[in-house]
Amino acid sequence: MDKVVFLLSVLSVGVSSQPITDSQRLFSIAVSRVQHLHLLAQRLFSDFESSLQTEEQRQLNKIFLQDFCNSDYIISPIDKHETQRSSVLKLLSISYRLIESWEFPSRSLYGGSAQRYQISPKLSELMRGIQLLIKANQDGAEMFSDGVVPQLAPYGNYYQSLGDDESLRRSYELLACFKKDMHKVETYLTVAKCRLSPEANCTL
Repeated sequence: MDKVVFLLSVLSVGVSSQPITDSQRLFSIAVSRVQHLHLLAQRLFSDFESSLQTEEQRQLNKIFLQDFCNSDYIISPIDKHETQRSSVLKLLSISYRLIESWEFPSRSLYGGSAQRYQISPKLSELMRGIQLLIKANQDGAEMFSDGVVPQLAPYGNYYQSLGDDESLRRSYELLACFKKDMHKVETYLTVAKCRLSPEANCTL
């Protein structure tokens, strides 16, 4: 029993000597929320693929490999090495832009209503959280001053009158891009959060 009390007292000292800051707590919440959004995106995409015929799936995969996401116009790190070299503010700014680009089109994502209706409110909450983190990490710098400026309104041309085949392709691409972008944001926020712990290994 005495050994247990001693271990608990040591752990308590360790925790109290490294207090969790408001910024760390906010980062933890943001990472948790984007992880949930990424899981939702994976589930929606998987459900959509399961509804397709094998040949449809093969053709859509082939088309998408030749295509790109509209959000690729939002300048972001090209690989894990550039991600690790990017500043916390830059990673936060890119994450904000990516989340912002999905706030409206997320309402038309294919999938069960219970899943889709969860997404838009969660995106809005995550945007507010990232805004607070940006303010906390600005140090007087202007928001998005490091070149993180979108060159178009991502997915703005999705809402056009489309034929059945075209609509199927757009739905596939939209879900694939949503999954890709949520993975990006999860990576950027995780790396940025890790920077607050100097002893942590932030290698991707």
